[in-house]
Amino acid sequence: MVCAQVETSPRRCWQKVLYERQPFPDNYVDQRFLEELRKNIHARQYQYWAVVFESGAVVQQLCSVCVFVVTWWYMDAGVLSPQGLFGAALASSLLGYVLFDAIDAGVGRRESGRTRWADLKSTLVFIAFTYGFSPVLKTLTESISTDTIYAMSVFMLLGHLIFFDYGANAAIVSSTLSLNMAIFASVCLASRLPRSLHAFVMVTFAMQIFALWPMLQKKLKARTPRCYVAVTMLFALAALAGLASVSSVGAVLFASLLLSISCLCPYCLIRLQQLKDNIHGPWDEAEIKEDLSRFLT
Repeated sequence: MVCAQVETSPRRCWQKVLYERQPFPDNYVDQRFLEELRKNIHARQYQYWAVVFESGAVVQQLCSVCVFVVTWWYMDAGVLSPQGLFGAALASSLLGYVLFDAIDAGVGRRESGRTRWADLKSTLVFIAFTYGFSPVLKTLTESISTDTIYAMSVFMLLGHLIFFDYGANAAIVSSTLSLNMAIFASVCLASRLPRSLHAFVMVTFAMQIFALWPMLQKKLKARTPRCYVAVTMLFALAALAGLASVSSVGAVLFASLLLSISCLCPYCLIRLQQLKDNIHGPWDEAEIKEDLSRFLT
């Protein structure tokens, strides 16, 4: 928009109308044009520690992927037996199941109408189905090279992290796609383990850490924020300790990544938010504020 100097009759004032002939150029505006200028009317003000708290969801999921990969490495190297992993996973699942109901005193279960017997049946069906098909899972990718399997697993886990529901209302979020990609990666990696029992335990563990663990974390975050922060820190330390036993360099890089996401990125967001300069004024597109739902019925 430009302001033009035009000699006009004092009796004729410029009007912001489209279908009326006026003695002004098409790009003319008067001095009132910038009076309606508004800046950052929809900008959100963030607090640093609030952003750090919200970044815990990203840290949790990164640590889940790290724990899963380290556990697979232990089983592939023969350090961890499938019986030991299954027993530890079963005990932790029972503990998490009790905590899931104890956090809200069973209010969520009563609202959903789901019984413990239904949960037990679903668990038994899943275990029986996975155990029965574990020989198929073990031999499913025998014709595919190991390098290709590792590359597919990396891309699937990255996709899992990208599409995971971190609480943002965005089109890219897809919990179903994220979980399917994680399970696909676990099947690919499980096919490279020594026996069918290893594949069964690995897929079961993947379902626990990628499907059940985030559900517990979301409830902790909503009901007991302090416990959520403590669990996040302990989980991150456990993931770092497991990764350090495999690669000290990898543990240092992973710790740097977690610190960047939880501390540096929120700081950068706060700093960049101060530089935000969105302008709004009479040049914006028209918005229909009238309720038009009556025309749709």
